[in-house]
Amino acid sequence: MEIKVLNTAGQETGRTVTLDEQIFGIEPSDHAIYLDVKQILANKRQGTHSAKERGEVSGSTRKLKKQKGTGTARAGSVKSPVFRGGGRVFGPRPRTYDFKLNKKVKSLARKSALTYKALEESILVIEDFAFETPKTREMVQISNNLKINDKKSLFVLPEENKNIYLSSRNLQAVSVVTASELNTYQILNAKKVVVLESSVSKIEELFKI
Repeated sequence: MEIKVLNTAGQETGRTVTLDEQIFGIEPSDHAIYLDVKQILANKRQGTHSAKERGEVSGSTRKLKKQKGTGTARAGSVKSPVFRGGGRVFGPRPRTYDFKLNKKVKSLARKSALTYKALEESILVIEDFAFETPKTREMVQISNNLKINDKKSLFVLPEENKNIYLSSRNLQAVSVVTASELNTYQILNAKKVVVLESSVSKIEELFKI
């Protein structure tokens, strides 16, 4: 699959890149995508939720009323879950939501996500660029030139670039990630995936497992 390379002005450069069919043209697996996205979102959960049970609630341990003769149910403690202010029954406890996922499944999920984007023609390849200093205005200009300023976009860099990252940090619809950090959720969450020209070979090198 060939894609034309654009420059930062949104114009064709006359060059093309060929996307590897083993990464951008496979038979996509929806189940692999589901498992990988589920793990990514689960790993983001803090799991710090906690509620006090009857043994942890502060309060008197005095028996509220005599055992018999009241005509109502027995009550032994004000900390009982049946009373207001009492402990909670089986409340949430701090826990981790992490779970294991095989590397081959994660790799299949990333390839499937990239294949879907390629089929939707949502992948743009632009020539490499860099900023001397962080300039949000220049990042906005590039988005406007590529006609993706109103779409959620993901820029994939071959390696970390602090100035590009800082230039996009204040833009709600723009995300920047290196090829080695690219994951399934980020790919699917973006309407347009903008890949720098040198990032194509980097992605093929990393994802061809």
